[in-house]
Amino acid sequence: MNYQDLINACHEDWQAYTEHEFVQTLAQGTLEHGCFLHYLKQDFLFLKQYARAYALAIYKAKTLDDMRRALPSVHALLDSEIAHHVAYCSEWGLSESDLENEDEDFGTVAYTRYVLDAGMTGDLVDLYAALAPCSLGYAAIGLALSNNEKTVLENNPYASWILLYGGEEFQQGVAQGALHFNQLLAEIDVNSQRGQHLIQVFKTATRMEVAFWQQGLNVGEVSNA
Repeated sequence: MNYQDLINACHEDWQAYTEHEFVQTLAQGTLEHGCFLHYLKQDFLFLKQYARAYALAIYKAKTLDDMRRALPSVHALLDSEIAHHVAYCSEWGLSESDLENEDEDFGTVAYTRYVLDAGMTGDLVDLYAALAPCSLGYAAIGLALSNNEKTVLENNPYASWILLYGGEEFQQGVAQGALHFNQLLAEIDVNSQRGQHLIQVFKTATRMEVAFWQQGLNVGEVSNA
């Protein structure tokens, strides 16, 4: 099996994730600023746990090769992506201290702890199955929005977000990770008990991504009530 089998097995959830209203309004520049700010703060907290999960991948790896493959993701998250996120948030008036002191929303707690639990109770492939919807989904969303003629970039306050995730550097990084994930999945039969378990892990994490978008929109609904 490969990661596309996982996506195909949860097509409706994947579509709900990658075509969520949050994403669509972001692409049009009509997403409420309060919703986006909430998302930015929660995404910072998510990335911290995401880094922990990739560190767990080193512990769970059984070969030096798998350990080495996980290490760049830890470095990229701690030295690049989180730093970029902090710099980006500063443009929205949010300091690193503001981000660190933010309370985790329920959806953030549920998602990140699910990923860590999948890794702690399972093996390396279970962990990557729980991690994969984030990177694969953001790459799919970034590419789709960048290539969609209906996406508004001019005077869109979220244009840099679209360009980041649709950009070559992010796309290549995800492609490299996806290649490794496919190598780990290659000897697993999609119809086996093991294959079906991994589908369930991937599907659950995908549903968590849907909830993560929705909690951002919910902030706008409360403020408008």
